[in-house]
Amino acid sequence: MNPVLNGVRAALRDREMERGPGSLVKELRHWRLAAEDGIAWLTLDRAGESANTLSEEVLIELNEMLSTVMETGARALAIRSAKVSGFAAGADIREFRGITDAATIEERLRQAHRVVDRLAGLAIPTVAVIHGHCLGGGLELALACRFRIALPDAKLGFPEILLGLHPGLGGTFRLPGLIDPFQAMTMMLTGASVYAGKAKRLGLVDAVVEERHVAAAVEAVAAGRLKSGAQHWKVNAFNLSLVRRFAAKRMRAEAEKKAPARHYPAPSRLIALWEEHGAEQDTLQDAEIRSFAELLTGETAQNLIRVFFLREGLRANGKGESGMSHVHVVGAGAMGAEIAALCAARGLRVTLADLDAKALGKAIRTASTFYDRKLHARIERRDALDRLMPDLAGDGVARADLVIEAIAEKTEAKRKLFEAIAPQLKPGAILATNTSSIPLDTLREGLPHPERLVGIHFFNPVTKMDLVEIVSHDRADDEVLNRARAFTGSIGKLPAPVKSSPGFLVNRALTPYLVEAFLMLDERVAKETIDRAATDFGMPMGPIELADRVGLDIGLEVARSLRQAFPDEVPEVPGWLAAKVEAGELGAKSGKGLYDYDDKGRPKKAEAGEPPADAADRLILPMLNTCVRLLREGVAPDADTIDGAMIFATGFAPFRGGPLHYARSRGIDEVVATLMRLEERYGPRFAPDEGWRTLRAES
Repeated sequence: MNPVLNGVRAALRDREMERGPGSLVKELRHWRLAAEDGIAWLTLDRAGESANTLSEEVLIELNEMLSTVMETGARALAIRSAKVSGFAAGADIREFRGITDAATIEERLRQAHRVVDRLAGLAIPTVAVIHGHCLGGGLELALACRFRIALPDAKLGFPEILLGLHPGLGGTFRLPGLIDPFQAMTMMLTGASVYAGKAKRLGLVDAVVEERHVAAAVEAVAAGRLKSGAQHWKVNAFNLSLVRRFAAKRMRAEAEKKAPARHYPAPSRLIALWEEHGAEQDTLQDAEIRSFAELLTGETAQNLIRVFFLREGLRANGKGESGMSHVHVVGAGAMGAEIAALCAARGLRVTLADLDAKALGKAIRTASTFYDRKLHARIERRDALDRLMPDLAGDGVARADLVIEAIAEKTEAKRKLFEAIAPQLKPGAILATNTSSIPLDTLREGLPHPERLVGIHFFNPVTKMDLVEIVSHDRADDEVLNRARAFTGSIGKLPAPVKSSPGFLVNRALTPYLVEAFLMLDERVAKETIDRAATDFGMPMGPIELADRVGLDIGLEVARSLRQAFPDEVPEVPGWLAAKVEAGELGAKSGKGLYDYDDKGRPKKAEAGEPPADAADRLILPMLNTCVRLLREGVAPDADTIDGAMIFATGFAPFRGGPLHYARSRGIDEVVATLMRLEERYGPRFAPDEGWRTLRAES
């Protein structure tokens, strides 16, 4: 993968699409209509945006363009995008924020449906030419065309469920009416996208062609030589209500495991729509509109839309050029191996150093497995492995633009490593530590260029966790921090800027949650019951299992260091935890920790009992209290950074919009009063932080 060539290709493709075929017939703000050999080419180019979205104005203009198309007497209509990024990313989510009036949404949706239905009802052949992302409303627009032609890089899907919604522009009936309804429901319920090849196998697209063959494929549609794929035979089978009822019961059970209806109503709403109506447009269309409007104005969807913008805000931190092409990673353990694998997958040259040749070999195998799973083309997998070089001698340090230390969480070991490698760094190279809790003020001592040291703290597992903390200290160079954030963005992560302080942001906020769970174990509350209190609140995993997944040895080290730094904030860690670590019972990675694990890494759990009435507050409110303290101390720049970091690093119940947003929604006075009651019963660790007063004043 050559970034320069890719850039040239992208620029050429952009120019080609902007020019468009044939002669210009009409141009509006977002659409251009050209004609060639009786074929109307309608190109979407959302003004002022890098990606196409379907705003209200875009759809109004589309309606006008459809009138013009019919006036020209065209024998076929091709719709495509002028954006290099893709066909269309769906609805303009900015128009969804803060909406409370369902009736207004219903009316706007009905207007949008009339436009899309008009496209679907045109007498001439219509074809969507799809490249890049074709998601949500963009896919619904494509489904309204009689044919769909995809380029090999096309990626199609319905991610609405991730926003607490379901498709709202006809997707609930057009997709199950075209492909295997079970596959259609799976796509909509999971939000998973499919690439062009799989889309063709599903019958979602009619042909996959290279850009140079697009005009010929559209001509084949116009001439009747390309036949639209037949409706999947299962569509008729699922028209039987009894068959749908049986399948819906199974879908509902699976959805409940991953997204309980009490927290995430959209999956159960979508299943109910399909179970009741099948793919019958006449009855389902109205039900889809009403259901979508009700969901959109609900608390869950509005909070998940908030989470979407939290992600966008963190992603914006990673814009810019890092100037990095070679990354050297020191330490081929679980973290270092995945950091190296990810960087190589993203096109960077990587050297991975370790004193243990076996560890390096294992790291390369780990990378190969990751590439097999995530990189779709054989040549991409081969190239990624070619870029990842084991470096037993550590020679890559002198050539690297960025050196990332990912060794054991021991201050002295890290200092000695820095002393050895700092003199080898080339001019302008950045030295980064992946420490999870050690203040950088401690690690920078003795460095010849302390301003070039930065914290780049990944979370485990690196390839799955989106957040990365970019840790500054009072001698860090601003340019170094900017480059570190840009590097993080370039490998697809979300950089959260934080100041150096023990535990930084995420671990400091998470530790009271974990330690409180340990204290509840001391009170003989069953571990399954403790975990249930957290998952009932909406956490993806309870604190007991989470501690096992993180590793009890790592959790113990972090808890001890934070207890030493903040004795009033973090309670004493029970002695039995250290005994478990000394006995080698480290959690999931050793097969035994607070839970025992089977050979597939699953915890062996007894049935959970009913949690004590105050269990969830005992676990969650110390986390909120610490988040307020972090905001007051300036460890994080703002509340949104804290909310985003806790969601994307710990999975804090997304439907609640983040810990500080949840506190505001619940009521700050009520949260403070509850903390005071817990303080009276359990001790000073629950004492409300003085930062609550500031938060109350700002709310």
